[in-house]
Amino acid sequence: MHTVFRVGAVKQLENKSQLYQVELRLTSDDDPQLRLLTDQIRKEAGDRTGWHKLGNLLLTIGQFNKAEELYNVLLEQTSDEKEKAFYYNQLGYIRDTQGDYEKAICYYEKALEICQQSLPSNHPALATAFNNIGVVYDRTGEYSKALSSHEKTLETNNKTLPLNDPRLAISYNNIGLVYDNMREYSKALSFYKKALEIRQKTLPSNHPDLATSYNNIGLLYDNTGEYSNALSFYEKALEIYQKTLPTNHPSLATSYNNIGSVYNNMGEYSKALSSHEKAFEIQQKTLPSNHPHLATSFNNIGNLYDKMGEYSKAISSHEKALAIKQKSLPPNYPLLATSYNNIGLVYANMGEYAKALSYYEKALQIRQKSLPSNHPDLAASLNNIGGAYEKMEEYSKALLSYEKALEICQKTLPANHPLLATSYNNIGSVYDNMDEYSKALSFYKKALEIRQQTLPSNHPDLATSYNNISSVYYNMGDYSKTLSYLKRALDIWQRALPPTHPNIKTVKKNIEIVKDKL
Repeated sequence: MHTVFRVGAVKQLENKSQLYQVELRLTSDDDPQLRLLTDQIRKEAGDRTGWHKLGNLLLTIGQFNKAEELYNVLLEQTSDEKEKAFYYNQLGYIRDTQGDYEKAICYYEKALEICQQSLPSNHPALATAFNNIGVVYDRTGEYSKALSSHEKTLETNNKTLPLNDPRLAISYNNIGLVYDNMREYSKALSFYKKALEIRQKTLPSNHPDLATSYNNIGLLYDNTGEYSNALSFYEKALEIYQKTLPTNHPSLATSYNNIGSVYNNMGEYSKALSSHEKAFEIQQKTLPSNHPHLATSFNNIGNLYDKMGEYSKAISSHEKALAIKQKSLPPNYPLLATSYNNIGLVYANMGEYAKALSYYEKALQIRQKSLPSNHPDLAASLNNIGGAYEKMEEYSKALLSYEKALEICQKTLPANHPLLATSYNNIGSVYDNMDEYSKALSFYKKALEIRQQTLPSNHPDLATSYNNISSVYYNMGDYSKTLSYLKRALDIWQRALPPTHPNIKTVKKNIEIVKDKL
């Protein structure tokens, strides 16, 4: 009794049959962590029917198509409204996982409508429906709608659930995700830590929900330049997934992609490429050929080749990502703009600024059609267009684009938001190239002030600010200040990046040049 197995594979025995063959692999009887996890899964399954448990198992091991077949059959067979709401939620989750966000919202709203008609206003099923809708809005960049849905979930759960119930952790985690995507990192971290604290108190140490918390905190640290912390949390998540999930589960691919992202940011490109390729290998085996996650992997690999200077490979990867998105997404979907933008970045690095500008403008057109007029992604496009004009020495056009980007950021973001620092930095760069050094210095110092307030002391963007300010002082002939700022930049890059990173070599060379001037 209660022998512990791992699930190897699941397959349907006959066409349109409700019979499935589950391949089980016997594990050691004395694996205490696996037994704890098994007990937790039994607890989460509760008093569901055998079909419900099978559907949940199929989702847990990543067999999404088989789960969808099962839930559609069950939906056709039931007349119970609560059952229908449950099946619509499950179908919405599957479509969400497959990147079909429009269909996911449709299913989730059907579930919500049934719940609102048939259940009390504080029923847990309503919280689930609001939560699921919020998740999809977060993915599509509609953050105010996402936040509203998740706050409704949390409000309902706080009325009905015990203090440390794992479902509260889900709400805290999802609110954290929205703030993370809005780049409000301190708020995001606060909610992530609330979720993690509950999960550590209530779940086994190898539960996949703990891995979710570790991944999210890792992503936040990655975004704020705390790469060693990010790597530590990502590796904790990967360790859990490796112990508890099949070898081709999509969550493993997510972990490998996350680890690859950190190594990329640290300049350790061979390690980054290895991680991204592991993720891609899993996704090729488990996802449809036009799934958005495959596009994400091509995008990651393309960005990496761009940084490594292998531009033809970078273009090829980004074009594959674009082709997938063109097949699977509406024509003005924001993710298409991301691909056009990335291709533009490669051409800019190749010095082909006219081509870069063409792709940047395609990205901007999509964003103008699909996003609110003050969305930060519009500012990002305008910044890139400004960068192309700056490289082409069309400084008035560059300045105009940068100022439009700054105007958007000032209207929509907190006064110390990192994107404002980017805009100030870019405007400073144009004035530097126009030999208007006092204006350049003023804008560079505004960027530095924001970064000092919001970023860790060893964040690479701080080093970039110090390096830029040193350039102005050098052009002004103030070599002692030049040397001071170069040393600050070097100190940060040596703490944050590998010793072979090109930024370290460049700044060391510049320090020697300045020393010769003194």
